[in-house]
Amino acid sequence: MAKTEQRSRLSRSRTRSAWLFLAPMLVMLLIVAAWPLGRTIWFSFTDASLDLMSEARWVGFRNYLEYVDFGDGEGQYYGLLADPRWWRSVWNTILFAAVSVSFETVFGLIIALVLNQQFRGRAFVRAAVLIPWAIPTIVSAKMWAWMLHDQFGIINDMFMALGMISEPIAWTASPETAMVAVMMVDIWKTTPFMALLILAGLQMVPGDIYEAAKLDGVPAWRVFRRLTLPLIMPAVLVAVVFRALDALRVFDIVYVLTPNTDATRTMSVYARENLFDFDQFAYGSAASTLLFVVIALITITFIMATRMDLEGKRS
Repeated sequence: MAKTEQRSRLSRSRTRSAWLFLAPMLVMLLIVAAWPLGRTIWFSFTDASLDLMSEARWVGFRNYLEYVDFGDGEGQYYGLLADPRWWRSVWNTILFAAVSVSFETVFGLIIALVLNQQFRGRAFVRAAVLIPWAIPTIVSAKMWAWMLHDQFGIINDMFMALGMISEPIAWTASPETAMVAVMMVDIWKTTPFMALLILAGLQMVPGDIYEAAKLDGVPAWRVFRRLTLPLIMPAVLVAVVFRALDALRVFDIVYVLTPNTDATRTMSVYARENLFDFDQFAYGSAASTLLFVVIALITITFIMATRMDLEGKRS
């Protein structure tokens, strides 16, 4: 009985110490995250503008959806949820996240498997692979904007020399290729991040299982499928979650690399456009709030699905 009480006292002491150490971080999160988020949500229910923000009035869900009756049984819906440009930006964001994260995961896994092998100069190669990720996003976007230029870009010169295209392509200006160009640049830049996280998971796999599989004559593909992939799956899922969160709020690459058109406009670009360019601060706050809701729902759904999948495999 005394030991149980002592363990309970120790557990409570550890809990208090944990909260004490976490308190500064929680306070900072409240200041830099929770308070601005709460203000943004509140502004989305008002008629706030940049000039009259202090005089904002409560308007309810008007910025999200409002039905205006014109009389004689005629009317029309207005607001963010009735705006086709908003839904196009949602589709662009989800498409960008799905395609870019998928390719980055596959390429990152391949690179991580290569870097996990023993070969001369491995440390140098590991450092070199991280260079695209280390370059600031704005710098890499401007660099690729020059490379993809339709008049003097090196990409067009290379493709024309190889006979793949007959005339220069305006990669970032054409609606047919702009999103492809954005995805290509993002995959080039962020694949090293995925490779780094997956490589960390590969480093935790014991080498004894590979030696045992080699002695048993198990083919390399079966070793990867039956041993390596299940063991590194938690690291892969963590990498996918982190990358998906970043991809869903993409702004800088799209804003710098392409013109502001419906072909590439994402939810973040749409929110910024209304917040500052059009001086529709309340409407932009509503877009920002919905962006937060969409990201939260997708993230929670993905985490729950992957957790159920992992628990099913363990059982």
